Amino acid sequence: MMRTTLRLFFLLMACLWASMGFAASSDTYENSTITARLISVENGVAETSRTLSLGLDVELAEGWKAYWRSPGEVGLPPEISWDGSENLVSAQMLWPAPERFTAFGIENFGYKTRVVLPIQAVLETAGQSATLQARVSLLACSTVCVPHDFDLALTIPAGTGIDAKAAGLISEYAQRVPLGPEESDIIVETAVIADDALYVTARSANAFVKPDIFPELGPEFTFGKPDIRTDDAGTALWAKLPLLAQGEDPPPLQLTLTDGSRAVTAQPAWSDRIPGAPFEVMANLPDLTQILAIAAFAFLGGLILNVMPCVLPVLSIKLTSVLNHGNKPAHEVRNGFLMSALGVLVFMWALAAIILVLQSVGVTVGWGLQFQSPVFLTVMFLVLAVFSANLFGVFEVSLPSGLQSRLARSSGRDGYGGDFATGAFAAVLATPCSAPFLGTAVAFALSGRPIDVILVFTALGLGLSLPYLVLAGKPGLVRLLPRPGRWMVVVKWVLAGLLAGTAIWLLWVLIGVAGGRVAMTVLLMTSLFILLATIRLPGRLTRPTALVVVAVLSLLVPTALTIPPQTRAVGQDWVAFDRSEIPKLVSQGKTVFVDVTADWCLTCKANKTLVLDRAPVVDQLRGDNVVAMRADWTRSSTDISRYLESHNRFGIPFNIVYGPNAPDGIILSEVLTSEAVLDALSRAALGDPVTALKTDG
Repeated sequence: MMRTTLRLFFLLMACLWASMGFAASSDTYENSTITARLISVENGVAETSRTLSLGLDVELAEGWKAYWRSPGEVGLPPEISWDGSENLVSAQMLWPAPERFTAFGIENFGYKTRVVLPIQAVLETAGQSATLQARVSLLACSTVCVPHDFDLALTIPAGTGIDAKAAGLISEYAQRVPLGPEESDIIVETAVIADDALYVTARSANAFVKPDIFPELGPEFTFGKPDIRTDDAGTALWAKLPLLAQGEDPPPLQLTLTDGSRAVTAQPAWSDRIPGAPFEVMANLPDLTQILAIAAFAFLGGLILNVMPCVLPVLSIKLTSVLNHGNKPAHEVRNGFLMSALGVLVFMWALAAIILVLQSVGVTVGWGLQFQSPVFLTVMFLVLAVFSANLFGVFEVSLPSGLQSRLARSSGRDGYGGDFATGAFAAVLATPCSAPFLGTAVAFALSGRPIDVILVFTALGLGLSLPYLVLAGKPGLVRLLPRPGRWMVVVKWVLAGLLAGTAIWLLWVLIGVAGGRVAMTVLLMTSLFILLATIRLPGRLTRPTALVVVAVLSLLVPTALTIPPQTRAVGQDWVAFDRSEIPKLVSQGKTVFVDVTADWCLTCKANKTLVLDRAPVVDQLRGDNVVAMRADWTRSSTDISRYLESHNRFGIPFNIVYGPNAPDGIILSEVLTSEAVLDALSRAALGDPVTALKTDG
């Protein structure tokens, strides 16, 4: 291809001194979007000539673009069918170096304003006239995409003559076609895919000025905007391109590197080593005001969690804690609630530590992701089921007499361990929820420094534990409760029911994460555990040993029986999430509502029940020009994680509305309201139908 390019280039240079003749050009296809025609350097086929130098000349209206041979994540390249042509063997199209366009957070490659695609045509019989019938398919995009299918016909008789104007135009764009590795002063050295990114290194005899990289790795592999860095001399280049989607085995990589007027296309061999960057980008550190504002957001988010839908499983734990302090001295009440608050904080600090460890080894983390783990869900279900059975009076937990005597002599400190566990457990069950302010604070933490993670999760813990801190400051509030009596038995049963309901919900989540077989096995093992706890077995260690064995076996079940992820139904009015479909739908004038949800996300369920499944929102989502797209994050999904991260989000619910008037999307609050959803749909929708454009498509 490069040899043909050079021959065409020298031919076109000679045209500058050739005599003028009548221009060989097809009729023009024209509308308000594009103007296209087929042009030729030759006005006639010379006696011994078997080639013609052609060009598809496309002019684009302002704001419109056409695509390169590899369009990026979405789009279609121009195609030409030569069926019906006479005296034509083949026609090879050359591709000038593209530009980069960004929309919907997706990188596309193509051309704007004007492009001439050089074409080298080979004739069947030298010296005879050629009749060219070009059937062109071309997609032009702006806020909408309009496909164009049109015919261009051009007859070039036998004879001589050169069109200098066409020659100069084709020559201009032929010079923009990337050179091969042997012809360029740019050497692409290495390429490797690792850590969800493509790393590339290159070197040039001349310093890079404005480099860009366009990888071609087949339709299954798509990449985000590259991070490109050069060394002090500017001659060594390092680039990292985020991997948005990938297939099984990568085919040979073809990579085009541009730098102003020069470009090269090469096929570097795969490397097995991640290259080091020439320098580290200095972080734009937040000032004290920003840090305090984010800490305040985290505190408010934690405080609001106390009244979010996730309060249902936490409520019984908090009420039990209050009831247990009813007849205790003030100092014991105060200390008990302080220990509960400490339990919340310690859990948050432990969560922050785990996040920092995972980040250090390159794992993407987010808020509430532990609920994607079958083992975690099994532990939580087992604990809640046992607690619920205990509150229902199925069995009583009693400690050995020696330990009871020792605790009795500890001057009221016997309940502090339980208070601490109450706070920690409440914090654990609050994590599947999101709240206003929480998303901003968590995103700041997970994309910032270790100190930011610690600060945000500490403030979050303080907000979540505020009810305990208030009761610790005013222990006399506990005395407002009625005197002990039969009402406590009723409350105890109600609280047991709440815990049982939470356990059932966790079992339902486990079905979505690990499959029904795992959930039913865990249910049977838990039932066996409760049964063993209710009966007396011979021997001192028999029952404890049996309980430990059953508990361990329960934890092994998810690992042994979890089925591979399968495509799950998303509902009658919804389509499954496909990031690459969003710009395609918007280009057709559609409005796209994306809902990232999960079975374990209680705020998501509240949004669905109270807003998304109710009129007037549900009526709008069912409209002809609206596409409701749902991303199910119940199980871990790399595609969804990358999508959230591209919007600097690390937790759910996440809702965003795309449309012709909002190509980058309108992000909604974690807690939806009908008014907010309807307003976003209205602002994103196309104001005036582009009927004039579509009549030509």
